[in-house]
Amino acid sequence: MMPRHQRRSRIFEIGVLMLISELFSIGYDTIPPVTLISIIGQVLLYVGIIDVPWSKWDVCISGHKIWNKQDFRPLILSTIEHADDMHLYYNMISYLVKGRSLENKYGSSNFALILTIISLMTSGLYVILAVVGSILLGNNAIMSSCAIGFSGVIFALKFITTHEDSEGFRYIQGIRVPTKYATWVELIAIHILVPNASFMGHFAGVLAGILYTKTFLGTIIDALAYRITGNRIYHGNQPRYRSRSHQYQYNSNFYSTRNTFFSNLFGEPFGGYRSYYD
Repeated sequence: MMPRHQRRSRIFEIGVLMLISELFSIGYDTIPPVTLISIIGQVLLYVGIIDVPWSKWDVCISGHKIWNKQDFRPLILSTIEHADDMHLYYNMISYLVKGRSLENKYGSSNFALILTIISLMTSGLYVILAVVGSILLGNNAIMSSCAIGFSGVIFALKFITTHEDSEGFRYIQGIRVPTKYATWVELIAIHILVPNASFMGHFAGVLAGILYTKTFLGTIIDALAYRITGNRIYHGNQPRYRSRSHQYQYNSNFYSTRNTFFSNLFGEPFGGYRSYYD
């Protein structure tokens, strides 16, 4: 485990100071509570103020750890650790944009629940990709590829955000692309420009975003959120489901989305992990 003083010395790293400056510049009172608390929590963990009995690479996620060793801690803990200060900075700045948008739209309690589920889905899909990839490619190194970071979750939120509002254009590395394709382009761009970023981790996040926005799992998650929080989740201008005498009635938009899932799979946008081989 990394000594506590080594973690705590990180508070003066440039990425941490830049992130704190950005938060004050934006105004912490303008950031919804769940988004703000989750950012602050990851910063405090990184600099060592939150004392934990593990080092970041102890809880990195890999197919080998989860599938073979049955070590399930990384399913959650790997997403909240970061490789270095700039990794933390860029992840949290990106998350801030998605978190503010979705939390304001869904409500804080619903967003907290969805964020937790999406995080678990992303980690679970990472393991599935590792297992399937190692079998199909005959490469066991895929099972040993170990990753940390919130980027997979961010890609899931990115996909959900662009699905909610797919109109217009966005700029990726100076290239103007339609919003609905922006996450796909960013997925490829990061893989090319940042070789040590985990493509499998990002792709797992994209798949989690697809499952939430394009399949019946999203409707189940929304219904569960409504059961727990009592607040409906609205997508676009319409709710995904409506309540009548405490019975759920799913609107026709969901069925049309579900029926065209496979035909649209590569026509919608994808929602950094940092990785190494152990």
